[in-house]
Amino acid sequence: MKSEFEMSMMGELKFFLGLQIKQAKDSIFINQAKYTKELIKRFGMENNKPSRTPMSTNTKLHKDEKGKLIDEKFYRSMIRSLSYLIASRSDIMFSICLCARFQSCPKEPHLYVVKRILKYLNGTLHLGLWYPRNTSFSLCSYSDADFVGSIIDRKSILGTCQLLVQSLVSWSEYVAVGLCYSQILWTKQQLRDFEVSLDHILIKCDNTSEINLTKNPIQHSRTKHIDIRHYFIRDHVLNGDIVLEFMDTNNQLTDIFTKHLNEEIFNFIKRELGMLDGVIC
Repeated sequence: MKSEFEMSMMGELKFFLGLQIKQAKDSIFINQAKYTKELIKRFGMENNKPSRTPMSTNTKLHKDEKGKLIDEKFYRSMIRSLSYLIASRSDIMFSICLCARFQSCPKEPHLYVVKRILKYLNGTLHLGLWYPRNTSFSLCSYSDADFVGSIIDRKSILGTCQLLVQSLVSWSEYVAVGLCYSQILWTKQQLRDFEVSLDHILIKCDNTSEINLTKNPIQHSRTKHIDIRHYFIRDHVLNGDIVLEFMDTNNQLTDIFTKHLNEEIFNFIKRELGMLDGVIC
């Protein structure tokens, strides 16, 4: 980089825009423990009993027209502060995004859920993403949709994540497989800058219809409203850029981005995504 840019060496990178970076010979660990601790203290939640999950499986948030109003500015401030944590805490993305939908007119039940997220963070301060060193590269993606999962507008909640050498590098909520591959295209381009070329990238989803549509062009006549999106995916399947593979629901890692989960499944997915406690590792 010195050959291309004027720069000075200031030592090993340890902090960057609120991210704490711990470098070892065989791995890199990223978390936001310092920011999280300050956040919890700012909202007066440091003495509360930690919660095991960011949201209960019984939680059903809605507009609650008759509920008690709360301070909008305070609620929005909490949401904005928590949103920055998504940079390293994919485990709370679904909960934060759900609560963010009620910023225009928040009620007491919405605030209660946000406080539970803070309680969960209080018990997982040092949780972060672990990236082990590996000489071989492979890119794998998961895609999932919780059909009409939103009780507010009956829209589907969709999520994807990408793992490079079994380490989480990208995660989002959006239109499932089509935009999932758009994210893969971007990642592939970034890797080319480092002279790493990848093909036959695996996308794992639990929707057999999505997979069949990319293999059988006849079925497109019955799905005219989505033909362009699926032709885009099908072309890349035929070119060998990607491979669609069925993944059963019990092993779908993106469930953490699309729905409420019990503690056992929630912790299983966190481990599979490479999320570890910084104190332990």
